[in-house]
Amino acid sequence: MVVEEEEPIQVEDEAEIDIVDTVAGEGGKKKRKKKKKPAAGAAVENGDENVPENAGNGAPAEKSATGDADGEGGDGADGAEAKKKRRKKKGGGGAGLAAQDNSELRRLGDWPELPGKQTTPPTVPIAKLYPNRDFPKGQEQDYVGSNSYRKGNAEKVATEKIMESDYQDIRRAAECHRQVRRFAQSYIRPGMTMIEICQKLEAKTLELIEKDGLNCGWGFPTGCSLNHVAAHYTPNYGDKIVLTHDDVCKLDFGVQVNGRIIDSAFTIAFNPKYDNLIASTQDGTNTGLKEAGIDARFSEIGAAIQETIESYEVEIDGKTYPVKPIRNLNGHSIGAYQIHAGKSVPIVKNNDSTKMEEGEMYAIETFASTGKGHVIEDLECSHYMKIFDAEKVPLRLKSAKDLLRSIDQHFSTLAFCRRWLDDAGCTRHIMALKNLVDNELVQPYPPLCDVRGSFTSQMEHTILLRPTCKEVVSRGDDY
Repeated sequence: MVVEEEEPIQVEDEAEIDIVDTVAGEGGKKKRKKKKKPAAGAAVENGDENVPENAGNGAPAEKSATGDADGEGGDGADGAEAKKKRRKKKGGGGAGLAAQDNSELRRLGDWPELPGKQTTPPTVPIAKLYPNRDFPKGQEQDYVGSNSYRKGNAEKVATEKIMESDYQDIRRAAECHRQVRRFAQSYIRPGMTMIEICQKLEAKTLELIEKDGLNCGWGFPTGCSLNHVAAHYTPNYGDKIVLTHDDVCKLDFGVQVNGRIIDSAFTIAFNPKYDNLIASTQDGTNTGLKEAGIDARFSEIGAAIQETIESYEVEIDGKTYPVKPIRNLNGHSIGAYQIHAGKSVPIVKNNDSTKMEEGEMYAIETFASTGKGHVIEDLECSHYMKIFDAEKVPLRLKSAKDLLRSIDQHFSTLAFCRRWLDDAGCTRHIMALKNLVDNELVQPYPPLCDVRGSFTSQMEHTILLRPTCKEVVSRGDDY
């Protein structure tokens, strides 16, 4: 998302800041429940950071939960039959993705059975499922009004054929996003640490997209912002926060193929009291998608989204709150290896007469809040990104030069987080990272927070403005 700049960005020092959850107004601060044992691979963040043993070997490996509980089986026909059954259990049989009931997660649709070569859980890379590069299309929507002629127009159809390779990259990333979030929705439950949630999702992303340097992999860090924190929170190593039944978590992650980034997000909650808050952003984002299109004006899109979100109210613990759009958070255009490509799509009415254009790709995202409907930067920073058009700056610190070289190698202009720096072997990066920020080579993106005690929700889809129609490339059965 794009946040309107109203205050200078604060760069965090080495001190770790605890994220707190307020349950009784702004005065009732209470530290979030922590597990007795630290998450595997976690380390306390300080000047001499301790990081997991596998740091420097890429993404942390998932813990293996597979075991042979059935024993080896006997000899003969009975033993052979038992082994066959175990093989089916372990490998999922390659008979497709089983239907998935999402009823434990509020306001998310169920996933139907998906026949094919994929396993349950998914283990087959997306490219191997579609060897002819005929990846599934997203939801296609026709243009209306003066642009309705585009459907079936020979010239526009020919233009699309020229762009087919790019479209297939986008659809490959989108299908990976769908299958990864389907997997995430199957395991995210109260009691898990935020690091466990993120690392499991991130490992599955690299597995299904077949990580290949900067050619394909993560689009940006996994956001899992909780409650009054609307965006840009992902745990650093040492973070012990645990997801609870009464949390509202915004899960926002990206996948990229050849720099084509899919940016899509949804809200996770287990308590039905948040249903209307979640519904407001689902409805708001769908309104934005409906209004978006070639020649659509940003001001009109924002006005329609605002009217939709403000039509909701939510009752939480006996108190009724008007639902407000977070007015200084916006959707944005997406470019190659550039998550924020320069245009911002408002979620409230304004005077911006900028129009959308053919061939552009946008993240249409909306945020709603029970608080002020305005966020500020707060808490410990985890998200960073090399400035896309940063000028070369002579660096004096060797550690800063080494870190910049590593950022260029692993992320280029894609966003990254401090955990990923640790995993890449940059285990003592705090001062070097601060130096890169001070020299305006890297931009920090601290968590964006409304008032403590409030709750926020988010929904986001990526839309491609093709010459003949608009395609909601990240659409799925869940949202």
